[in-house]
Parts: sequence; structure tokens; C-alpha cells
Amino acid sequence: MCRDSIGPVPDDLLTPDPLQPYDAVLLVSFGGPEGPDDVLPFLRRVTAGRGIPDERLVEVGEHYALFGGRSPINQRTDEQLRALRSELKNRGSELPVILGNRNWYPLLDEVLPELAAAGHRRVLAITTSAYPSWSSCRQYRENLAAAAPAELTVERVRNYATHPGFVTANVSAVGKALSELSGDPATTRLVFVTHSIPDQMALSSGPEPRDRDGEYVNWHRHVAQAVAAEAAPELPWELAFCSRSGAPSQPWLEPDINDLLTDMAAQGVTDVVISPIGFISDHMEVVYDLDHEAAETAEELGIRMVRAATVGTDPQFIAGLADVALERAAEARGEQVHPAVLPGAPIGLTVCPANCCVNPRQPDKPAI
Repeated sequence: MCRDSIGPVPDDLLTPDPLQPYDAVLLVSFGGPEGPDDVLPFLRRVTAGRGIPDERLVEVGEHYALFGGRSPINQRTDEQLRALRSELKNRGSELPVILGNRNWYPLLDEVLPELAAAGHRRVLAITTSAYPSWSSCRQYRENLAAAAPAELTVERVRNYATHPGFVTANVSAVGKALSELSGDPATTRLVFVTHSIPDQMALSSGPEPRDRDGEYVNWHRHVAQAVAAEAAPELPWELAFCSRSGAPSQPWLEPDINDLLTDMAAQGVTDVVISPIGFISDHMEVVYDLDHEAAETAEELGIRMVRAATVGTDPQFIAGLADVALERAAEARGEQVHPAVLPGAPIGLTVCPANCCVNPRQPDKPAI
């Protein structure tokens, strides 16, 4: 993975920059192992404090072995980092755009002190997770709060899944995937997939008052509906989940993608497009859970399955990230902001109340 060189605040920021009052942009990703020797240390870091034995982590690590012990997320994030730098530069910003990871190098607890030491004082964070929940939003905010030195202020952009750029990029990906199928529309289905989380975490996602099922599910339904209406209005669609990792006794969001495929086959479905709208790039939950496990299930059931691409570096998506960064900067300057968002869809918060996406184990843990 590319390691950024963090320099001092540029002199040319004496002239107005569209991202002022910020003096750096931090792209915050999950991170992933770069080789076999990294897998177990990486998984220990991801699951720290949860009491999961190494024996179980070794089992999970076998997923990475299929890919040489290397997660694809690092390369995909580097590509997004370069694309975002270029887009912000095209918008007139000269701020450095730096990468920091929660779970692997370059780690936030190294990058943020380096930014402070180089003279940066107010940083805008853009996370690589687009939806509200503890695991996909507040946990990132907690990690940023824990890693930031006292002299460094870190703020963030809003959750951006309902930005039109994210939706348009997914529409393009679904359209391309559908073009690879030639089945009867009557027996073809569109399935949107995201990461499963515990039911209780889903119900407490977002600020109060919440949608009946919580904002995590609500946001996914808004995005799925918008993508389906544009890309395949004639096809039925469903929302499914992958990557469940909790104890069998703990309820998690369902249906699992493999169970849904089994049910669809019993109903005579022959062709399925899977759209991973819960992810902005390929990583283990996509390349293993969907491209390997779900594809294997579909083959056994006699279903032709095509997996739509994640948004990655689609220009519409990257432009959307730049949009929300510029929105946040304008808000920080005290200007009136009109967020770009799907009609009727929820708008993410830039400053969250204490009861937003509650931490299931440590509800009072500090977060930016």
C-alpha cells in the first residue's frame, strides 16, 4: 500500500482554498493485510476486546489464503485516494489528501500525530463507509477521537450513500451486469447486498427519531429503490445481507444472500444480478462472500449469477465525495448549504448527537 508523505501546511493556503477552514483531507479506510504474515495480527486488531480466540481467527484467515493472504481493499483504496486527489485539485483545492486506516498501516494513531507534527490543525475526514450505524460510522468516529492529538481538530463529512453520485455509479454498474444476462425477465431478479449487523445495532442506527427498522436498513432501502427504478424498473428486487459473524444466539439482519438464492431457486428464478450497494470498493466481504460463496451457491442451484461492480473510482462517485467535502467546508465557514441528496431520502449528519448509532458495548465512548 502507498504510504503518504505528510508535509507542512502549504504556503499557498494564504490564498482562499475551497476546502478552507480545513488544512488537510483524511481518507479513512478499514485497511487489510498485505500478505500471509499480516492476516492474524490484522484480525486480532479488528476483533480486539471481543474475546475471540485465535483458533476462530485462523478459520476466518483461511478466506484470505485464497487471495495470497492479501485483501483487495488496500489497492482499491489507493485508487480511490488518487482519484479523489485529482477531483479535488480540479475543483481548485491544493490541500494534501492523506490516507489513514483503522486496522492496518498506515494507521490512524500514526497518521494523525504526524499531521499535527507537520503543523496541520483542522482536518476533514472522509470515511470509506457510506451508511449510518455503529460499525459503519460511529466506530470510525471513535477511532478518530482516540487517535487525534489535542492540538488537532478532526471533523467529518456526512454519510453519503443517498448522494446522487453514489446512486448513479451503482445504476451504471447494475446496467452493465444486466447486459451480461439474457434470461427471461420473468425469472430474473435484482438483489442488493450489504454487510449484516446485529438486529439491535441496526435498530439503534442513526439519530432519534429513527425509522422503524433503524437508519442502516432505511438508507439501504432508499438506495436500492433508487438504483432499481433507474437501472431495472421491470425487475423485482430484494435486499439481502452477507458476512454474519456473531454468535448463533444473537439475531442479525436477514436474509443471508445464500438463503435468499436458495429460496429464489425454489420459486423458479434462473438469473440474478447481485449489486453490493453496502460497499464502495471490493474487499473480503465482496470477493469472498459474494464472488466465492454466493457464486458457488448459485451454481449449485442452477442460477446464472452476475455480480455488479462496486462504485470504486467511478467518476460520478468520486465527484460525489468531492461534493460532500466542499459542502462540509462551506458549512464550517458558516455558509448556507443545500446538500445534494436523492428526493425524499435521508440526509446524513455532519455532527452527530450522543444517541446516534449507539456503541453496543461502550455507549459513552468519545467520538468526534
